[in-house]
Amino acid sequence: MRSPQPAPQPASEPAPQLDYRTAFDLAPMGMVLSRHRLMVDCNRQVLEMFGAEREQLVGQSFEVLYPTHDEFERTGARIAASLDRQGWYSDERVMKRLHSAGGPQRGELFWCHVSGRALDPAQPHAAGIWVFEDLSARRRLAVDLTPREREIAALLIEGLTSKLIGKRLEISPRTVDVYRARLMKKHRAATTPELVQKLLRA
Repeated sequence: MRSPQPAPQPASEPAPQLDYRTAFDLAPMGMVLSRHRLMVDCNRQVLEMFGAEREQLVGQSFEVLYPTHDEFERTGARIAASLDRQGWYSDERVMKRLHSAGGPQRGELFWCHVSGRALDPAQPHAAGIWVFEDLSARRRLAVDLTPREREIAALLIEGLTSKLIGKRLEISPRTVDVYRARLMKKHRAATTPELVQKLLRA
């Protein structure tokens, strides 16, 4: 007597193709595609984060998102060196919001975590993808800082020493100490660890 044959299994449906455009637009992190420091595409989260309309960003230089031209240039030099060396870059910095109807206040400054990678390691500056995370919900700018103070504050948060900060910013460790003292006075901190804690929870 023949054993019963197993019932035929229904053919599995092919997996739906991923819609990468929709995934990019709806990603929970801000994302930008760039070419030679120009924004060639961005997703909705970036528009919301910076309070911008699409036409205010696409085709524009990243400079529109920086508080000052000097910060744009100095950060660009650090990014270029990192991309040449390892093909990626990451930091925390102060950035500037634009303004659109119902959006944030024009020119508002906020802490932002930025990371990016070259799309072609052989041409690290030709094209890249960048991710932006708004840190303002847990870290706000409690006091007015100069551009250089903002840069040094960001590097102190990373745990860098005066020597390493000086090397990164191409200034002397003594100059770093002067700015650190100013930051401590503005935040009423007695020590560097206390200053970092106040910067993190400001």
